[in-house]
Amino acid sequence: MVDPTRFDEGERDALRAAFDRVLASGQLILGEELAAFEQEIAAHLGAAHAIGVSSGTDALLTSLLALGVGPGDEVIAPAYSFFATAGAIVRTGATPVFVDIDLRDFMSPARSIGARIGARTRAIVVVHLFGQPAELDPLAELAADAGVPIVEDAAQAIGARLGDHAVGTVGALGAFSFFPTKNLAALGDGGLVTTNDPALAERIRALRVHGAREKHRHEIVGGNFRLDALQAAFLRVRLPLLASKTARRAQIAARYVDRLRSCGLGAPNEGQPIPSDDVVLLPRVVRGEHVFNQFVIRVAAARRAAVRTELLGRDIETAVYYPETLPRQPALAALPDAQGSFPNAERAAAESLALPIDPGLDSDELDRVVDALATALRR
Repeated sequence: MVDPTRFDEGERDALRAAFDRVLASGQLILGEELAAFEQEIAAHLGAAHAIGVSSGTDALLTSLLALGVGPGDEVIAPAYSFFATAGAIVRTGATPVFVDIDLRDFMSPARSIGARIGARTRAIVVVHLFGQPAELDPLAELAADAGVPIVEDAAQAIGARLGDHAVGTVGALGAFSFFPTKNLAALGDGGLVTTNDPALAERIRALRVHGAREKHRHEIVGGNFRLDALQAAFLRVRLPLLASKTARRAQIAARYVDRLRSCGLGAPNEGQPIPSDDVVLLPRVVRGEHVFNQFVIRVAAARRAAVRTELLGRDIETAVYYPETLPRQPALAALPDAQGSFPNAERAAAESLALPIDPGLDSDELDRVVDALATALRR
């Protein structure tokens, strides 16, 4: 799905130079390298504050803690996402309240989220899934009326935009991941919290160092949530490449769509049932700018395993994001929503299939994927 050994021209040398710079500085934790990266990425995103943390998961966790989420609270989240979306909520002691999704974009509609806001709702986690912006504008109005802050889970969507705003800068807080499969990838784990609220920014900075605003004085209980200086240095090398790599992902996505539609194997995903076993439903740009961290098609559930086997036999890897909904995860079986009905999320779990979309893919490799998929669907 991703080849971490492919580099743009000069990128490998620049990463080695960044390593040498950090090694020579002796500043391995926090320090000038991280401060410089935080300033650069804040400017790139248009956020007032950007705080580097240890992972995308910890970005979500510290965001919720900064808002004071804890036992007795409820936090609204989509029923279909990576486990960290719900896991971070549970780790605060709060209860996730799940919302079904729209099959057109695999995300929870604002109206459905609004219907689940209650007296105990302390926050709403909105996920910009697969690189596409969620339905933020109407949701922001609903949340403001209810007095409930929004945390944007933008782990898969750095650089995606809605109008004049980058995702992660509209809600109270934004959470990003720099896991090696992300569009902006570290050479290990890393994450980021963004906010325009100086008080929340100051609280996040304290939370990432065990709740200490000054050394050995811990005013709140935080954790070791720091982004290493070395990863910050690597990310500084890669941030200027993000726009070109994102543009390449969009080109690959467009090529997939054109090829699959021209050979009669693909139809736009309008949220409808898959019309036949030999057709796949293709991702659409429903709103804003899609940065295609994943290219996820819908395949007839009865055919998905065979399709994956066929492609793997041709040395083409695929992935399922995600094979189980969050309410059905064993770790969350005690939650009130574990027995709830989330039919669209369950359908997405049964039908979704991600094709390779690494920006290093060339045209021949992309055509190999399409040809193999065509063979699998016509069997």
